[in-house]
Amino acid sequence: MSDSAVLHIKGRVLAGPDDVREDLWVVGGRVSWTRPAGARDVTTIEGWALPGLVDAHCHVGLDAHGAVDEATSEKQALTDREAGTLLIRDAGSPADTRWIDDREDLPRIIRAGRHIARTRRYIRNFAHEIEPEDLVAYVAQEAKRGDGWVKLVGDWIDRETGDLASCWPRGAVEAAIAEAHRLGARVTAHCFAEESLAPLVEAGIDCIEHATGLTEETIPLFAERGVAIVPTLVNIATFPQLAAGGDEKYPRWADHMRRLHERRYDTVRAAYDAGVPVYVGTDAGGSLAHGLVAQEVGELVKAGIPALDALSATAWGAREWLGRPGLSEGAPADLVVYEADPRADVRVLGTPRRVILRGRVVG
Repeated sequence: MSDSAVLHIKGRVLAGPDDVREDLWVVGGRVSWTRPAGARDVTTIEGWALPGLVDAHCHVGLDAHGAVDEATSEKQALTDREAGTLLIRDAGSPADTRWIDDREDLPRIIRAGRHIARTRRYIRNFAHEIEPEDLVAYVAQEAKRGDGWVKLVGDWIDRETGDLASCWPRGAVEAAIAEAHRLGARVTAHCFAEESLAPLVEAGIDCIEHATGLTEETIPLFAERGVAIVPTLVNIATFPQLAAGGDEKYPRWADHMRRLHERRYDTVRAAYDAGVPVYVGTDAGGSLAHGLVAQEVGELVKAGIPALDALSATAWGAREWLGRPGLSEGAPADLVVYEADPRADVRVLGTPRRVILRGRVVG
């Protein structure tokens, strides 16, 4: 498609949860709600359109063993794009993926730098592994390297106790989060366990990944402080398999992981019901495949979140949370077109009809 060509999206354009329009025009790679005067080279695409989907917990440039090469990173990004994911919050990667920003055909990425973990308390080759006295310095470093986010590992297995345990003293995280905020970055943390949550929220954290340890005691704290969660339920589904691998050596940890898994839907629904912001993230790129955004939306619905709110968690609401435009006048034309109304059945998200990125049809 030439730069002078015009796209006409015709049918139902979901500019917002309750803002449904019949036509959208793409002119010069940007959204217009008005037919351009004298447009001749027009391509019409019919269907139901959404803003490009958001995967708010994804890892481009990472696999189960650590950083990957550019060809593998490209394949990961293309897989997400084909699934309709056009905006990624990369929740930690040891690879330098800045080159992706120069590719007009690849999704936009908001980076959180590299994971910051306690020494020998995370997956090998993933994170900066440090001690608490260095936490502020490393948070400052990753805040400057990222795109407005920093990622901590809030808890992990403690091999001495044989169970999940917090990684950081409270004073260290308070100072680190304050430094990130001073530098204009938000902070999120990987957390499975119960005990790590309240200290992080009280220290001013902005988001928690996974959040399987939420309880009726901590959910109100999240709601009061407006701390978001990204549940990554497609990842939590792997907990029984992980637990089976740890039964012999770490039985307490294995039992804990199973219990967190068993109550996962109740946990997410209770958080949603309390007013905690919930967003879609797949945790792709470690051991999970890319392109799972539709499955994660389906998991949120299975947990009891209404379909429209589950859609917002990967579309309008997610983009607003991350400070990126949706389908507004003059915004970059990043959108996905479907055969049917995804509000009626979120499974429609699994089969995009057309993917349009930066105003060009790419899938």
